[in-house]
Amino acid sequence: MVAKLQDVAKLAGVSVTTVSRVINNYGSLSEKTIKKVHQAMNQLNYQPNALARAMQGKPSKFIGLIFPNLTNPFFAELVNELEHQLFLKGYKTIIASSAENREIEHEYLNMLFANQVDGIISGSHNLGIEEYQQLTAPIVSFDRYLSDNIPIVAADSYRGGKLAARFMIQHQVNRLAVIVDEDTSVSPTLNRLQGVVDYLNDQGHNFVTLTKEEIDQTDFAKQFDGVIASNDVQALRIISQYRQKGYQVNRDFFVTGYDGSQLICQIAPQLPTVVQPIHALAENLISTLFERIANPRKKIESVTLPVKFRE
Repeated sequence: MVAKLQDVAKLAGVSVTTVSRVINNYGSLSEKTIKKVHQAMNQLNYQPNALARAMQGKPSKFIGLIFPNLTNPFFAELVNELEHQLFLKGYKTIIASSAENREIEHEYLNMLFANQVDGIISGSHNLGIEEYQQLTAPIVSFDRYLSDNIPIVAADSYRGGKLAARFMIQHQVNRLAVIVDEDTSVSPTLNRLQGVVDYLNDQGHNFVTLTKEEIDQTDFAKQFDGVIASNDVQALRIISQYRQKGYQVNRDFFVTGYDGSQLICQIAPQLPTVVQPIHALAENLISTLFERIANPRKKIESVTLPVKFRE
């Protein structure tokens, strides 16, 4: 049975009003009383009603996180870092995986606002969703353009693309493939490809572009001695094709990844990759969101953070 405010008051030996004042940090109370109330709450596993707090004009202390999936190690580590940093600031998270599905994301947005979250951090890949164009609620985007009034926090994708291309030139790759996402938006992630293309064109180096769908149909070992992948998981899939043919990575062929999550760096230390600063990204996403919450009418500038290349 779910504990109620009255149950906490009875166990602590105080009034319901006193319990409410402890929960909302309102008024002057003795440390002894505060301690008794918190002990009763812990014993009964009582959770204050976030919706009721919001209806009283108080922060719910919940932040919504919407990301396309948590199977990608990078997204999983970023969400974990966001959750950890928000918890240290006294906030809890509601995590929603949109599965790159427009309808699912639509439902999650409705759910988050029905639960009166204080704000949302979205890494949505379902661009053009009408809600984002209409919402005036505090939202910050990770690496995606959602609306003119929603600030973006991202790593320097253009620099990351140039670093990956420079690695290939330095290792004298002749037959180079570049994997592209078929994204027609104006999101910052497109700058990765632009960085690659600009650097290779400046060097007068030829390359072939392939879509994600063409990966399984391509004989990389036969056609290319270098591949610039769009993320680490994709890079490892391509490397496995070369290894099945008996080729050795970073000797017979070169593949670069993108993201540089801790998990990938541990299980595939041989993978050269562009490293996104997960801790700093989480810090800036949270600080930008809190600035939006505090100043809802103020135009908040987007943030771009530096990347590095790990050989």
